[in-house]
Amino acid sequence: MKRRNFIKKTLFATGALSVASAGDLSSATGFAAGETALSGETSSTKPGNAVADLNGSSENKSPLLKSIMWGTVGLEGSVLEKCKAIKAAGFDGIEPSSHMDRNEVTDAMKATGLKASSVCNSKHWESLMSHPEAKVRREGIKHMIVAMEDAQAYGTDAVLLVPGRVDENTAYEDCWNYSTECIRELVPLAEKMQVKICIENVWNNFLLSPVEMRTYINQFDSRYVCSYFDCGNILVYGWPEHWIATLGNQIGRIHIKEFSRKIADKQGRWAGFNVQLTEGDVRWKEVMTEIKRNYNGGWLTTEQGGSSTLAELKDLSSRLDKILALY
Repeated sequence: MKRRNFIKKTLFATGALSVASAGDLSSATGFAAGETALSGETSSTKPGNAVADLNGSSENKSPLLKSIMWGTVGLEGSVLEKCKAIKAAGFDGIEPSSHMDRNEVTDAMKATGLKASSVCNSKHWESLMSHPEAKVRREGIKHMIVAMEDAQAYGTDAVLLVPGRVDENTAYEDCWNYSTECIRELVPLAEKMQVKICIENVWNNFLLSPVEMRTYINQFDSRYVCSYFDCGNILVYGWPEHWIATLGNQIGRIHIKEFSRKIADKQGRWAGFNVQLTEGDVRWKEVMTEIKRNYNGGWLTTEQGGSSTLAELKDLSSRLDKILALY
């Protein structure tokens, strides 16, 4: 039950999960901590899969730094205690959630030497910028301003934002127009603060191709509106290396996350996340090739469920090292 609740909490916090889809989680939470969920024949044994490419050195010789999304850290304890464990596991930074206690976060980073890679807007789902009601969209703008202020306070220049969601109450065109209006209002502040508004690709039925994402970003004509690209979310309807190639230098930050199409096909879409990093269907060699060609955001941030013990944090850090070794 604890594992099930944590997966649900993590998916809400990170933006992969829309409220309308929460009911689909029942088939996705049978993966217990420490299980591989990949017994028998798996897609990981296919030629060209990431596992075959990740058997070499795990030394990180890339210029990229390692971070972890705060909402995915299941370790019990204070902010400082969690930061100490994250540092001990080998990470360089954290992606704090917005609306945390700034002094507590700042003090913990200072004490451990961790840096903030970015900030995740923790309020975007509850106050969508695509909501039909103007007062809700206004709240979304206010929450984003707090997230941007958090980023500035932590010394980072990027905030993750889910701009909206297409559903039975919000048409695609309305989602586009409402969210565009809100972000346009935020652009002058973003430019003044030098904090990037990074639009994440999530399962929100919106911006379903890299060309759409690029067009959406281009309309703002500002380098302070860019993409927060998630490698795992995209596997339902694309390949991350293709998106990275198309978006190019419009990518402000990147989430490193795994997904198994085979598990999703058998157990339901959400179950696809129940796989350890490097053991799913993301082609990390191809992804890192495109990252090397196109990305200058400086950080790779893990967004994997679990990490409830120091050993699990160290394992995740080691798996990320193997991906970074492909740079």
